[in-house]
Amino acid sequence: MKNIKLLILVAVVAVAFSCNNQQSSETTDLAVPVSVENVKLQSIQQFINTTGTAKARSETELASEISGDYKLQVNPKTGRKFQLGDRVQAGQVIIKLEDEEYVNGINIESRKLNLEISEQEYEKQKSLYEKGGVTLRELRNSEVSKIDAKYAYEGAEIQMAKMQVVAPFSGVIVDLPYYTEGVRVASGQTMVGLMSYEEMYVEFNLPEKNISEIKLGQEVVVTSYTLTEDTLTGHVTELSPVISSETRTFEGKLQIDNPELKLRPGMFVKADIVTAQKDSTIVIPKDIIMSGSRGKYVFVVGRNSAAEDRRITTGISNQDQIEIIEGLKANDRLIIKGFETLRDNSKVKVIL
Repeated sequence: MKNIKLLILVAVVAVAFSCNNQQSSETTDLAVPVSVENVKLQSIQQFINTTGTAKARSETELASEISGDYKLQVNPKTGRKFQLGDRVQAGQVIIKLEDEEYVNGINIESRKLNLEISEQEYEKQKSLYEKGGVTLRELRNSEVSKIDAKYAYEGAEIQMAKMQVVAPFSGVIVDLPYYTEGVRVASGQTMVGLMSYEEMYVEFNLPEKNISEIKLGQEVVVTSYTLTEDTLTGHVTELSPVISSETRTFEGKLQIDNPELKLRPGMFVKADIVTAQKDSTIVIPKDIIMSGSRGKYVFVVGRNSAAEDRRITTGISNQDQIEIIEGLKANDRLIIKGFETLRDNSKVKVIL
């Protein structure tokens, strides 16, 4: 009889031990694997996105103003004749046109000498007039002669300047049609194309709902679809107050700073116009926010490795991030992966 009771006692203990192990195993198995990150204070910007084609701030196409023999000049920076892509300075001579008959017809040296004589005669007449040696009429006649000589000489200088193709601003040669050296080119022929694109601009159109958010001077973050890793900065410089009745949009322009010439004229770019910015605020990924009958919430790891849902109030946002005004604090362990099936007080297991 004692043996039977002992066997029954052993069996009960074994069953109890087995049940405890099973419950412990089930509890461990039910812990949801999640990834977490500590909540930190950081900055966030809110954008309005637009796209457009980048254009050079200054561009021109220079043509020959006279006929003459073509002479492409040497670039002093490279020691060779100018080529496509060369940088030039304002006032630099790129091409000369030579024509002896044209130069002789201008007769600039004679006009210069005539101006010097006229100026000397005027000074002489002026001195005599002050002493009563000549009449006012004689003084005025000498002044007219001086003015005529001055205009004649300046006109000759203008005519001589037409023999040179000069850069009107500092920039880059973007077009340089080929002509055989020394061949005669006619007046009106395209000689060189020049662009300055250290500063560029983009024209944009935005829906009328955004007109109250876009202001002059707002910062713009610009990226090119060709140079995806390079980010440039700019500012809104022009805004039209008129809404198009056909497209329900308004126009504007933004300027892009391009000091290293990474962005090229004609490139298609994406521009993010910064409409709001916060520094030292709580920012989390936008795609981890859940919604329910009581509003928006996220999960954090609470006590005893259990998920805790936190109701949140959000602020400004962009495509990937959002500001949290209420509901989270710095160093909270925010669940960023594995949150989709969680409930409040769900057991979790943090994994890398």
